[in-house]
Amino acid sequence: MLQQLLRYLAQRTFESGAEPLKEYTIAVEALGRPLDFDPKADPIVRVQFHRLRQKLKEYYDSDGLHDSVVVEIPKGQHLPIFEWAGNVEDLSGGITISAGDAILPNDRINHSAGIPVDPQVRRAGRPALRIALVATAVAIAAFAAGLWIGSRWTPAGLAGPSRNGAKLDPAMSSDPVMAFWAKYLGNDPTPVIVYPDAVFLLDNYNDLFRFKKGATDYRGAPVDPHLAEQFASNPALVARAGQLYYENSYLGFGELKAVGMLSNLFGQMGYKPIVKPSRELTVDDLKQHNVIMLGSSSQNIAVAHLSNVSDFSFKDMDTRLEQWRGVIVNAHPRPNEASTYHTERDPNTQVLTADYSLITIQPGIVPGRYITDLGGLDTTGSEGAVLYATSRPGVDELTRTIQFQRNAEDKRPLPFFQALLKVQLEKGYDILGVTLVTVHVHPPTRPESRQVSAARVSLP
Repeated sequence: MLQQLLRYLAQRTFESGAEPLKEYTIAVEALGRPLDFDPKADPIVRVQFHRLRQKLKEYYDSDGLHDSVVVEIPKGQHLPIFEWAGNVEDLSGGITISAGDAILPNDRINHSAGIPVDPQVRRAGRPALRIALVATAVAIAAFAAGLWIGSRWTPAGLAGPSRNGAKLDPAMSSDPVMAFWAKYLGNDPTPVIVYPDAVFLLDNYNDLFRFKKGATDYRGAPVDPHLAEQFASNPALVARAGQLYYENSYLGFGELKAVGMLSNLFGQMGYKPIVKPSRELTVDDLKQHNVIMLGSSSQNIAVAHLSNVSDFSFKDMDTRLEQWRGVIVNAHPRPNEASTYHTERDPNTQVLTADYSLITIQPGIVPGRYITDLGGLDTTGSEGAVLYATSRPGVDELTRTIQFQRNAEDKRPLPFFQALLKVQLEKGYDILGVTLVTVHVHPPTRPESRQVSAARVSLP
């Protein structure tokens, strides 16, 4: 949403005779709101402008610290301004720009630099430069969209094919996100991304009933009525539903976004990820590939079978009821840590305001292969975990915390760990920010004691 908002604003800035923008116009044209949108009842425009200003500030405080072009949206205004912060000769191509240049229509002069100043383009006068500045704004929008490294352009020399066709080593990249993931993906050209495919029972009215356990068949196959009543979460209602069919094609929007972000990032690094549902993950996949799982153990059967870490784990507090009742259990709380973490809701409206998620990296079933889980209690938590793990600020913070916790005797090049995150929400689904709560680094042990045993992996 922030990407398309900044792209829209940049384009409107450079339209000739552009009129001042109103909240209604922005909401309908840039944010996809209906024609009956009421800015007094829905603050979406103000909320997104606040987030956009924050993300731009974060960008120019980090990645964009030395950028030649600075994009700013002053408070009280809707259109951005573009400021040239680099060398004047670079701006003019080595040609001295004066007030008499016929190609510069505006006669307002910045006397210190000798460059005309457009009301919306500070210190950038040439029409040709305006086009370049729009492209710059669109590129910056990728960072503004929640720090998605998978959506950002690849800087020259970091990753991807070289001129002679050979792939550059992602581990040598100066990008900390790519370097972080390259350590765990290593020489596996096709890592496997596993998304949750929770099973439901579908009736003839297209209503869904949760089916957390029990024998399953292929999608569309009829369900034995006795089996449905025995294992469905609401057996009394299922008994009155008539014929039911197996259905496992529904995917949370957070996991869907997560698959896109990871696939994009890995593709930029030269990998070709394989994406498959959790019920199709095989032991051969685990032996031959690094596996990245998405979601919690209640939604992703692979997470339930392969978790080999005791500090943090997902737990359903009720064997049948869900409705955001799941928790993350902390088996070894440290000072200032809770023993459980659960989704948070507004006490009055009951709208979700925060979710919790885990980033877990552990050894696989064979040496040299790893299993990663990025999952939340809710689908928004999974999205937040991937946002954090594919952003430069997130990876920088995570790396610093891991290094701080490791003792001098720990010489492992690839530490295994769990990171607990809090995901702040707006409207129950819009992620406002992701905060690192704590990190537990697994202590060095003998490989055979930490390795997931192939004998105990019983995936269907």
